[in-house]
Amino acid sequence: MSTVYARRIGVLASAAALASLTSLVNAPTAAASPPAPISAAAARSYLATVTPRAEGSTSGYSRDLFPHWSTVSGSCNTSETVLKRDGVNVTQDSSCAAVSGSWYSEYDGATWTAASDVDIDHMVPLAEAWRSGANSWTTSKRQQFANDLSRPQLIAVTDNVNQAKGDLDPGKWLPSRTAYRCTYARMWVNVKQYWALSMDSGEKSALVNILNGC
Repeated sequence: MSTVYARRIGVLASAAALASLTSLVNAPTAAASPPAPISAAAARSYLATVTPRAEGSTSGYSRDLFPHWSTVSGSCNTSETVLKRDGVNVTQDSSCAAVSGSWYSEYDGATWTAASDVDIDHMVPLAEAWRSGANSWTTSKRQQFANDLSRPQLIAVTDNVNQAKGDLDPGKWLPSRTAYRCTYARMWVNVKQYWALSMDSGEKSALVNILNGC
């Protein structure tokens, strides 16, 4: 091989490597998200062991019995921590409030650039947890549940979508974005399994139907 030809190949290879590196540098940053839930297979296996139980009453329920938005570090509470985690290029002020950034709502596919348009959803709503066994927990345990950053229990979503969900389980409400329903079901099962919360028959059937298609 001639020296000139070899040099030309070397230059081309260097250019290709540079182009590849540039592509990596310019690649879009992956959107942040809650902790990964258990797999669909693991969720299906767990559901096979669940004996449905009639949902309990909301008698005595109050959100105050689930102290939420605890301090995580410095002046940042759980809500602000999730806003930072689930957003892109989020800037916070000295009190930890998000003053800029963007948030993609997995439930409906909308993107927001104002934190005021985003709510932090409890995957398993507090009232749902109460009806599923949390009514017998200590306040300390309910606080841990309401601020759980280790499981896929908290997620930033469009505020009015979160309000439409309310305290409904998957038998009564699912994200309009169908591409997210498998993940949603895995998250729901993951949280209920970890916290040993019961499921009613409609809830379990809906989860089984979703997960069988995942």
